[in-house]
Amino acid sequence: MTGFLVTGGCGFIGSGLVRLLLERYPEEEVWNLDLLTYAGRGGNLDDLRDHPRYRFVQGDVCDLGRAAGIHRRLGEGGFSAVFHLAAESHVDRSTVEAVDFVRTNVLGTQAVLDWVRGGGAGRLVHCSTDEVYGSLGAKGRFRETTPLAPNSPYAASKAASDLLVLAAVRTHGGGSVDAVVTRCSNNYGPFQFPEKFIPLMITSARDGQPLPVYGDGRQVRDWIHVEDHALGLVAAFERGRAGEVYNLGGSSERENIAVALEILRALGKPESLLRFVEDRPGHDRRYAIDSSKARRDLGWRPRRRFERGLRETLNWYARNEAWWRRIRSSEGFEAYYRAMYERRIREGTPGGGA
Repeated sequence: MTGFLVTGGCGFIGSGLVRLLLERYPEEEVWNLDLLTYAGRGGNLDDLRDHPRYRFVQGDVCDLGRAAGIHRRLGEGGFSAVFHLAAESHVDRSTVEAVDFVRTNVLGTQAVLDWVRGGGAGRLVHCSTDEVYGSLGAKGRFRETTPLAPNSPYAASKAASDLLVLAAVRTHGGGSVDAVVTRCSNNYGPFQFPEKFIPLMITSARDGQPLPVYGDGRQVRDWIHVEDHALGLVAAFERGRAGEVYNLGGSSERENIAVALEILRALGKPESLLRFVEDRPGHDRRYAIDSSKARRDLGWRPRRRFERGLRETLNWYARNEAWWRRIRSSEGFEAYYRAMYERRIREGTPGGGA
C-alpha cells in the first residue's frame, strides 16, 4: 500500500493536511475525495491542479466505493492511510439542518469503515472534535477518558462517528480495521470558511459590519492553528496505537469576547461594532483540552502561540480579500447569514466592551 486518501480535502483542515502530506512524503501520491458542498468550494487547492502527485476526485463519502478512481485503487492494494475529515461541521447549521449532519458524519463514517475493512487502507485516522465531550465548568480539562456528553446535533453526530470507529477496531480485530481517533479543539488559520467565529469576526470588522457575539461572549475555547492540527493528524498516523483516542489542543484558552476585541484592536475598528445577540441553543460554556497523551505518545505539540497565529491569520485575510469576498457575496452564504444572524443582531444589544 502506498499513498494517502484524504476525505474532505477541499475543506479548511483538509486542504492544510493535503499540503502537509505532499511536503512530508515526497514520493507518495495524495488523493482528495470531496463532494464540493458549499464549504469546499473556496478554491483552497486550486494551485495544486497540475501537481504530479495530487489527485482530486469529486465524490460522496457515503458512496466511497463507487467514486471514480477510488474503487480502482482498492484493486491495486489501497492506500497506506485514509484521513477521514469529510464532515458537516458548523454547529449553527446543525440546529436547523440536522439530517445532513447525520448522513455525512454518521453514515459517511460507516461507509469509510466498510471500505477500509475491505482492504482500502492500512490505517484510518478519524478526525473528530472536543465538542463530543460537552461543556466544562470553570476548572478542569477534557481527557480522552472524559465521558461523551454532546450538546448539539453536530456534536452528537461526531460522537456517534467516533463510537463507530472504536467499535470497528474492537469488533474486527486482528488488523482488519486499524484506526485511531483524534479530537481537536477550535481551529483557526488560512482558508477557514467565513461562517466560523474568527474569520466571521475578521471579515465583518474589515467591512465595518456588526460582529455578532453570542450571549455574554464569555464562552471559552481552546484555539489550535490548523497547521498544528495537521501535524497532529500525521503524528497519529505515524505513531498512534489502533483503537486509541488522542486529544489535540492548542493550550490557548480565550473567551470569545476577548478574541473579538483583539481582532477589532488589530484592525483599528471601534468596539461599538460588537453586538451581543441571543445565545445559541445548547451553547457549550467552556472547552479546554488536555493534550498530554498526544504529547507523550505521539511526540506532538503545538508550535504556534495564539498571538502569533492570529496575527498571521489577520494578515492572510488581508492579502486574500478576493477569496473571502467571493464567498461572502455568494447567494448561499448571504441567505444563510441573514437567516441565522440578522434577527439576532437587530434584537441584540450594542457592544462597546467586555
